[in-house]
Order: sequence, then structure tokens, then C-alpha cells
Amino acid sequence: MVYFLITGAISVVFILILAFKILEKSSGNERTTQLSEIIQKGAKSFLLQEYKVFFPVIFALAIFLYFIVGIKASIALLIGSAFSVLAGYFGMAIATRANARTAWAATKSLGEALSVSFSGGAVMGLTVSTLGILGLALTYYVTKDIELISYYSLGASFVALFARVGGGIYTKAADVGADIVGKTEANLPEDDPRNPAVIADNVGDNVGDVAGMGADLYESYVGSIFSAIVLGSLFFGEKGFISVVFVVIFGLLSSLVGIVTTLLRAKKSADPAKTLRFGTIFAGVLTLTATFVYSYLVNWLNIFYVVFFGVFVGLLIGLITEWYTSGKKVENLAKTSTMGPANVIISGTALGMESTFIITLLIALAVVLSYKILGLFGVALSGVGMLSTLGISLSVDAYGPIADNAGGIAQMAGLDPKVREITDSLDAVGNTTAAMGKGFAIGSAALTALALFANFSAISNVSSVDLSNPYLFLGALIGGMLPFFFSALTMHAVGDAADDMVEEIRRQIKEIPGILSGESTPDYQKCIQIATKGALKKMVLPAVLAILSPTLLYFLFGPIGVGGLLIGATVSGVMLAIFMANSGGAWDNAKKFVEEGHFGGKGSFAHKATVVGDTVGDPYKDTSGPSINILIKLMAITSIVLMTIVRG
Repeated sequence: MVYFLITGAISVVFILILAFKILEKSSGNERTTQLSEIIQKGAKSFLLQEYKVFFPVIFALAIFLYFIVGIKASIALLIGSAFSVLAGYFGMAIATRANARTAWAATKSLGEALSVSFSGGAVMGLTVSTLGILGLALTYYVTKDIELISYYSLGASFVALFARVGGGIYTKAADVGADIVGKTEANLPEDDPRNPAVIADNVGDNVGDVAGMGADLYESYVGSIFSAIVLGSLFFGEKGFISVVFVVIFGLLSSLVGIVTTLLRAKKSADPAKTLRFGTIFAGVLTLTATFVYSYLVNWLNIFYVVFFGVFVGLLIGLITEWYTSGKKVENLAKTSTMGPANVIISGTALGMESTFIITLLIALAVVLSYKILGLFGVALSGVGMLSTLGISLSVDAYGPIADNAGGIAQMAGLDPKVREITDSLDAVGNTTAAMGKGFAIGSAALTALALFANFSAISNVSSVDLSNPYLFLGALIGGMLPFFFSALTMHAVGDAADDMVEEIRRQIKEIPGILSGESTPDYQKCIQIATKGALKKMVLPAVLAILSPTLLYFLFGPIGVGGLLIGATVSGVMLAIFMANSGGAWDNAKKFVEEGHFGGKGSFAHKATVVGDTVGDPYKDTSGPSINILIKLMAITSIVLMTIVRG
């Protein structure tokens, strides 16, 4: 673990240099600075209130573990929770400061704006991966027990679910409300300052797509490393343990090089998508090269093969997701808008369902090949390989909300229309990178969940099952249902909060004279409060569901029932998450395509139809879909902890 500390220290220095370089950039004029500060304040306020809700739950669980397992388990849980919170908070703090700086950089050139926005995303990406390995190292030094790292992973999972669900409800309540009234009723453009929900919408981009996504992938990252370390140590001793450590280190160092390369190319770039794609692929190639050299030196090339499968399949999932959420697929979807919103919904739903086919086969291919080479350890290590370059892959994803915020600030501050054109081009790429990030998150969640299931199997001694045992089927049936029920809870939460948001926007437009004429300023804070209240009130039940379901199934049906639960939840959850993410991403980009002037452009019948599709897709891709990833992983890690307690 000393290698983790050294690599983490190098990365921390790089993060600080990046952060200070961003802060040295000008935030623009008085108006752009003021808008950025309002967004910062709103995001910070929401996170602090969110922490007030879930930290008492975490402390209560830590006390429970202290009496049941011991002080080391409690400390591991708290370290996992604290490091996950720090990663999300610090990454979001820089992202909310990079937005105005990106908008002002866009007054100079596309390359300058890309450089600033990607730097902001890189801080998030590197913070998540760096704190992930530093937290693992700290937990190991405190506990001196590899198995107790499961409690560290449990703490990270808790934070991830609250952050993803709470942030997702917040961002989509604001977004849906802003679209329903602002675009379809008042015919206001995107990010118009006359829309009372516009600031809440920009705040939501950060708490949902930056802090929420960061916590999601933080959990996948530490979960995959934990599983690989345990299984590697179990089957191959110290050799397996050390191999996992080096693969993780290679990935983080390669991400650093990939980020530097991307930043060097960014300022001269005329094609942001190509620049970002090159950096991601380059980091993957570097990781594979370093892994090959290591595998050759230790005479264990099987390590390289399984890592290759993980990296390669991860890149393919991203590219296939891009294919389904951009280009011809989206153009064809946008064309259906000329027939009305129903056709948009039908075609977008079919597109998302269709996308599950190839992505599922790719995940299955990685699992089968890895298992044939190194067994269950190979599957876990393949997941580590997929997530090894998280530093840059999350950077590319987190850059999107920064570019989106920059466009909003440019619009609200009344900057030159050419600035908005530049930020819109960055935002369009950001929509695609966000969709790719969600596809990547789903793929990595599937491998992580499978690795955690293998860990559960080893601990619970459910290595072989009697297929005639009805408890296996019942567990799988309940597990298959849970992602749908969980999604229903989060979708209802978005709908209820959006209803309140719509009523408030309509009230302000009706009761405050001069809003639509621009003579009066809307009450932005009221909309922020509504989104915050709706998110905090509705995020607890879905989180509790993930903890209680394995526990109840264990007492009802025993370990075999829990095994069935994990199988059913993983299978249905992965399919549902892929469908929701890709349908939502395609609907969003279809709207953007029409707004560029196709099929009548903004304000046309086709535009209003795509706005309906985008509004439906918002909670799909940014609330329910991404949260399912965490649900299946949290149930798996809860099952492992439960079996550890029962066995212990």
C-alpha cells in the first residue's frame, strides 16, 4: 500500500497545480462573476444540507458496527464516507468556479474555453481516483485486515447513493420545471435569465452531474479494487495482491499523462470531441503498455490479458454509447419530431432498448474471457482495468456540466452571441461525453457487482446451488423487481418536485410584473429552495431500500436467497440502466439537433416535440438510470458485510 501513498501524493500535487491554474483565470466581468457565485452558493448549500441528512445515518451505522464487529470496522466505514464526501465536495467546488472562467475564456477562443473546462473536469476526475486509493491505503494501515476494507467500500457506497439520488432529484426537478414553463409555455430560450428556475437548473448540473457522478464512480472504483485485492489474495496470495496495486497505479499515472496531453492539444483544438477522445484512448494505451511490461517481467502475462479485456471493452462501451446518442441515430430520432411528441417517445424508447443488446454482449465477453484466464480474480481484475483510467474518463465526463454552466452564464450575462456559440459547441460534445460516461459507469458497475458477488459467494459458501431450491428463484424474482421499484421512487420524486417547481415558476411570472419583459428579476432562491426540499425529502427511502433488502432476504431465505437477490438485481438493473441512459441521452441530443436549425429550429412544432422527449429523458438519464448502478453495488457490498458479521 506504500505505492498507493506515493502515487497519491504525486497526483495530489498535480491536482493542486491544476486547481490554482484555474483560479488564476479571470472570471470575467461583474455579471459573470456574480452569476458564478450564486451557483457556487446554491451548490454548496445543497450539499451541506444533504450531509445533514445522511451523516446521522452513517454515524448511527458506525456505532452499530462498533458494538457488533469492532472499532476498526467503524473507522473503515467513516473513512470511506469521509473520503467520498471530500472527493465530491472538492471536485464540485472547482467545477462551480470554472464555469464563469470557461465563459470568459470563450471570448478569446474555442481552445481556451476547452482548456479551462477540461481542467475543471480533470480536478474532479483525479480527486476521485486519488482519494480512492489514499483512502484504501489509510484503511488498510488502520485495520491491517484486507477483509475490513469492505466497510470502507460500504461507507463510500452510502455516500454515493445519497449523492446520486439526492443530486439527481434536485437537478431534474429544476430542469424539468424550467423546460415545461420556460420553453413550452413562455417560449424562453435555454438559460434565459427571465426563467425563475434557471439558476436552480445550473446548480443542479453541479450537484447531480459532478458531485453525484463523482460519488458514483468513486464507489465503483474502490469496490472493484477491494474485490480484486481480496480475490487476488485468496487465490494467488501476495502475487495477486501486488498485481492489483500496480494495475491501479499504472492507470492513475497514465491518466495524469493523458490529461497533460489533452491540455496541450486543447488550446489549438478545432474539434473538442476528437481532442478528448484522443486523450482517453492514449491513457488506455499507456496503461496497457505498462501492464504488459509488468506482466512480462513477473512472467504472468495472464494479468495483461484480463486488464486488456477490461480497458478495451470499457472503450468500446463508450464508443457504442456515443453511436447511439449522436450522429445518424439522433438525426433519425429528431426527424420523428415532425410527427409529434408521441413518435419521439416511441422511437427514443426503442433506441434505448436496442442499445442494451451490443453493450450486454460486450460485458458478457469481458466476463467470459477473463474468467477462462484467471477465474473469478480475472473478472475482478478486468473491472479494475476498465476503471484504471478513471482519472481521465471522469475528467471528460465532468467537463460537460462546466461547459453547460458556462453557456448559461454567457446567456444570462448577455455576452456576445459568438461566446454562446462556442459554449454550445462544447456543451454538445459534453452531452455526448456525459452519455459515454454513463455507459462506462454502467459497464463498470456490472463488472464490479459481479466481482462483489464472487466475493459474497466465497464468504457465504454459496459456491454451488441447488436449482430446485425455490429460495434462489424467489430471491432472483425480488431482485429483478427492485431496480424497477427503485426507479419508480426516484421518478416519482422528480415528478413531485417538478410539479412544485412548475407552480412556483407560473406564480412568479403571473404575480411579479415585468419578469418576461426583463424589467424585474425573478426570485431564483425560491426555486433553489424548492429543488433542495424535494430532493432531501425523497432521497432517504431509496437509500434505505438498498440496505434493508439483502438483510430481510437473509432472514427470510438465508444466503441462497441473498445470492438470488443479487443475481436478479444485477441482471435487470444493468439492462434498465443502459436503456434509461441511452434513451435519455438520445432525446437530449435530438432536441439540440433541432435547436441547431433542423426541422424548423427553435420554437417550431418539431422543437416542442423534442422538448417533451428531453423532459421525459431527463430523469431517465440523470436520476433513475445512474442511481441503479449504485443500487446493485450497494446491495452487493451490504451482503458481503452482512455475511462477515454473521460469520464473524
